Amino acid sequence: MNHRLGVPAAPAHPLVRFSIAEGVATLTIDRPDQRNAINAAVAAELLAAMDRFEAEPGAQVAILSAVGDKAFCAGMDLKAFAAGEGPAIFGGRGGFAGFTRYPRTKPVIAAVNGAALAGGCELVLACDLVVAADTAVFGQPEVTRGLFAAAGGAIRLLQAIPRVRAMELLLTGNPIDARTALELGLVNRVVPLAALPEAARDLARRICANAPLAVRETLAIARRASEPGGVDLWELNDTAWKRVAASEDAVEGPRAFAEKRPARWRGR
Repeated sequence: MNHRLGVPAAPAHPLVRFSIAEGVATLTIDRPDQRNAINAAVAAELLAAMDRFEAEPGAQVAILSAVGDKAFCAGMDLKAFAAGEGPAIFGGRGGFAGFTRYPRTKPVIAAVNGAALAGGCELVLACDLVVAADTAVFGQPEVTRGLFAAAGGAIRLLQAIPRVRAMELLLTGNPIDARTALELGLVNRVVPLAALPEAARDLARRICANAPLAVRETLAIARRASEPGGVDLWELNDTAWKRVAASEDAVEGPRAFAEKRPARWRGR
């Protein structure tokens, strides 16, 4: 932290890597020592990467990936949230991580290399197609930390998989493995970890082989059709988040996590 300016110091290296090859942009979260958790700096860099992807005429599709073999993204960095970075992580243009509500016109494929939990699962839900390593797990454990899946999980998960299974994930916080995610329709395909990058690129190349305008118009219609009443749902979601984020439990959950102890809930 730069105490004189009151802002986080610039990272020593990019936290989100960006590259383009053969019409495919690759956005890679590079914070494996923190399980690729989202803090303010990652959110800002991912938003900038999405802006670059949208503006680049040579990029027709993107792959969202992460460094390491353990975690795709462990969600919001709870220590950063407890330190006051919540508004920058959640409230910027593009929504959580600069991604989950980004108004994009091009398809994005998630290449899930490990645990996609909480906000990490919501990053996946915000993508259009998903390829997962056979070691991946998915879950929305926010309720175990005094929060809720406010970056799209409480909305999109029920649109992606059967209602009762979605409710089980949202209300218990229990995760599911990659094979279960495939059976439920949460992911398109499951492959060995070593085959993940090529499997995602193969899917991207198939999209790139099609007419760009037709792909964009198809995406726009399909996204609208899959999120009926989306604006009203997001307004309800945002109002609920303000109530939960301002609660004592929302302070206690991240604090208990940082202190490695059970949370003491107060229900207020």
